[in-house]
Amino acid sequence: MRYIVSLLTLIILFCSLNLIAQENIAITGKVLDQNGYKIPYAAIGILNKNIGSTSTEDGAFYFLVSNHAIEDSLTVSSLGFTTFKIKVKDFLNLQKKEIILEEKTTALSEVVVNDITYYVKNALKKLRANTVNKNHQLNVLYRRWSVEDNLCRFFIEHSINAIDRGPSSYIVKFSVDQARTSADYRFLKNEQKIHAIKYMEYNNPLRKGINIKSYKWKKTGDSSYDNEDVIIAKGQMGNKETIWLYIGMDSFRIYKLEMKKKPEIGRSLHATYIYKKNIDGLLYLSYHQREWEGSAPIPENVKRTMKSNGNVVKDYIPIAYRHEVYVLNIEEDKSRFSTGDMLGNKDMTEYKTAYNPAFWTALNIPPSTRYYKKNISELESLFGVSLENQFKYSNTK
Repeated sequence: MRYIVSLLTLIILFCSLNLIAQENIAITGKVLDQNGYKIPYAAIGILNKNIGSTSTEDGAFYFLVSNHAIEDSLTVSSLGFTTFKIKVKDFLNLQKKEIILEEKTTALSEVVVNDITYYVKNALKKLRANTVNKNHQLNVLYRRWSVEDNLCRFFIEHSINAIDRGPSSYIVKFSVDQARTSADYRFLKNEQKIHAIKYMEYNNPLRKGINIKSYKWKKTGDSSYDNEDVIIAKGQMGNKETIWLYIGMDSFRIYKLEMKKKPEIGRSLHATYIYKKNIDGLLYLSYHQREWEGSAPIPENVKRTMKSNGNVVKDYIPIAYRHEVYVLNIEEDKSRFSTGDMLGNKDMTEYKTAYNPAFWTALNIPPSTRYYKKNISELESLFGVSLENQFKYSNTK
């Protein structure tokens, strides 16, 4: 009798999983320009359902929708190109799953363009109005690589639910739902004082607040986004910090922010924040990438090991953290939030969850970027062990 009940349970579970699989449709393809060049960081999604993804540097994208979305429109937007729309069912019927965007040329005359600070001031003034500023939940895929002596030696990946209020405020709370790590080939095992997602927001000039007078501003180019002309404003703070703001000339929306910073000798930070629209035209974070570079003293025991192996003994070694962040989904209905409370004052490695390979297999992960492939290639080259095998043997089941 017990055997029959167990068998029935397995049959029901299999049927349920099969039904779920049938209800999901993979939206996958590439975004190209008219010359066949790949378009990176394009926003692809179904606006009326707030679902979608961002294309990689190779223009590739992937996300899942339910079969109820077959009649919805797929919208593709990217800086410098005319927004493209196609019915989901028509896209699925394409023989080649390629979306060709038309370049939108702009020639913004210096005569008709206001002083660049006019656009920066209004963009910052309207930041709250132009972004999702009420509590919303972001499903975040957070990746961090630890680099020592110019080679990636450790990788950690978190699936996070975070309650955010947009770039004009801060993350309210977050919880790490799933985590997995590579093998740990570090010899310094340097750790961050807080979760990397907190550094992501602390390093964002929009969240900290930009003092316009502290920078020298100039127009460095123009583009477009979703049929709106975009002006590129470069702010320079001596040799310490440079930021670029991609600002819509009519709406003053900030579609993209880039930053280079040298807070002190031997340290640097490069970061990019890309935003996309929800159904109401309000912006929220879509993709983030940054790299912090510095140095750390080498412990005496490591020095002795280096010396015994015939290596050159140094007092300091270059270290870095490389980060890549995808926002996989946004939820604005508070009744559907699933984020628990979690303290952010500890390193990513201190957040322990049971390793669930099935979760990562089913997760709506975008195609691997060149940035991701480069880092993983460095990690795998150390001892010739594939990342999948490292996941298999380095995580608690």
